[in-house]
This record gives sequence, C-alpha cells and structure tokens, in this order.
Amino acid sequence: MPYRLSVLDQSPIAEGSTAADALANTLDLARQSDTLGYDRYWLAEHHASPGLAGAAPEALIGPVALATSRIRVGSGGIMLPHYSPFKVAETFALLSALAPGRIDLGLGRAPGSDQRTAFALQRDRSRRMPVDDFPNNLAETIAYLDGTMPADHPFAGLQDTLPTGGGSPEVWLLGSSTDSAIWAAEAGLPYCIADFINSDGVPLADLYRARFRPGRIAVPHVMVATWTIAAPTRAEAERLALPSQMMFAHLLRGELIAVPSVERAEAWAATAPPPAHRRRRALGSPGEVRAQLDEVAALYGADELMLVNILPDHAARVRSYALLAAEYGLAGLAEAA
Repeated sequence: MPYRLSVLDQSPIAEGSTAADALANTLDLARQSDTLGYDRYWLAEHHASPGLAGAAPEALIGPVALATSRIRVGSGGIMLPHYSPFKVAETFALLSALAPGRIDLGLGRAPGSDQRTAFALQRDRSRRMPVDDFPNNLAETIAYLDGTMPADHPFAGLQDTLPTGGGSPEVWLLGSSTDSAIWAAEAGLPYCIADFINSDGVPLADLYRARFRPGRIAVPHVMVATWTIAAPTRAEAERLALPSQMMFAHLLRGELIAVPSVERAEAWAATAPPPAHRRRRALGSPGEVRAQLDEVAALYGADELMLVNILPDHAARVRSYALLAAEYGLAGLAEAA
C-alpha cells in the first residue's frame, strides 16, 4: 500500500447526548480502529465546545492506550502555547512508560478555541502569550525528551527526571500554515498537514520537503489529515456530511452547537445559502473514497493519511472506518506487519 491510514478523533457530542457519551464512543472507536488495522489513533484538543468533548487529549491518551493493544495513540494535537514545555515532556514521557513504543506527541500552535478561552487557559494573565515564542517552546520540549538541554540552561537538570522505561514519544508538528511547514522542516520532525482545515495545503508539503533538515527523523515524512466519510452509497455519505456542514456554518457566525441530527441538518440545508468556501471532502462508497484518497495522497506526496469526520450517529461513524479498512485490507496488512 503506498500510504498508511490512521484516525483523528475529535470526540463529537451528538445533540441530546453528553460528553460522557462522546468519550465512551471514543474508547469504542479506538478499540475498533485497533482491530481494523489502522496505524494511529490521535485525539484532538478543543476547548469550550458544546460539540466536541476532547478538551484534554493528554487525559484521553492513557485510557485509549490501555483499551488497545497494537495501534499507536497520540495527540492531534497538544496546543503548545497553553502549556509549559517541561509539563508536556513530563506528561508524554509518563504516557510512554504506560504504553511503551506506542505514543505520539503531535504539537500545534493554534489555540483550539476562541481568543477569550485561550486567554482563560493561561496561568499568567498579565499579558497575552506571544505567538512567536512557539519555536523556542518546541525546541525546549524536544530537548527535554531527547536529553539535549544545554548544560548552562537553568532547567537542564530536569531532563533527567522524566518518567523512564517507555522510551520517548514520536514527536510530530501539526499545522495548516507556512510557519508550521518551516518549523517542522527546521526541527527535523514529521509533519501532519490539516487538509480538512486548509485544502490548499499542497505548497506546505513542498516547502517542508525543500527546507527539511535531518533531526529526529532523517528524511521528510508527510501525513495529511483529510475529511472522509464512507457509506454504502454516495448519497448516504453526502447526507451524513450535513451535520458537520451545519456546525461549520454556525461556527463561522460565532455560534457553537452540538452535532445536530442528520434530519435537523437536512432541514437546515434546505434553506441555507451555499457555502462560500468548500473544503475538500472524500465522500462516497468505499471504492469511491479510496479513489479520492489516492488523489489526495498523490497531490501531497503523502506517506500517511489521517481520516477525520464528525457524525452524530456513532454506528455510522464506526461503519465508515470499517468499510475503508475492508477496502484497503488493513487488518491483513497489520497482522503481516
């Protein structure tokens, strides 16, 4: 197979349900993804959202790792501006000790929230945290994990206090902007491009490969996270996509809502104006989706694809991933590996 397939879970909260229900669904989908043969299972970070329960991927990764046996588990991602580099390194060293060789640390710069919530997340509220300190915080996080803190750094001794026994997590940089492509390249990290946010991200992959310097990995490695829904028919996949379209349209107006039912989203779509900007979506039967994903992988020169969707019906969501796993023969490939 020319590329690997993984899952990005945003822990959607269906209208009329609770975050507890969404998290139970996350654990179930993780177990299913493990059995189905997917390569990674990443958990997103979103704050103050009535529709997405994943406020703390670092808290979810442990339970997911313990509920699975083979699949890599990680963050998609940890929004580093909210946290101290030492705390992030310490937490993910601990998770690696819990599930040795299976933990991924995906790091991002976006707030995962509105600006008010981002400010509320800061411990020091005397000023807003500068965006331009991200590269330094990224370098500090990696230095803790790799034990490469400069001897004269005031925190150098802390690198020897991280939890041991599980090795170091695989560190990724996530993004949808030119800055993230450059930072991933200069740090020598694998790079995950959020195509489901920015469907014009092909130049980011080209820039990343052009600027890449060996670091934690020796050669560039690109994963693309793309919106994907598989169903028995194209018509059904299009119908299942309506709730997320309704959520996004409300988000653009500054309204956060729980994931609406397909029926309510259909009623909304009947009178809603067409979207001003269409993001890429791979929708249809398993064969149709595979053809679309092949095109995405070829566009980006991707080594991996990470599939993401938001559906109110958990069974339909599981079925989407199961249909594609069968289409690609993932279980057999995982067993052979």
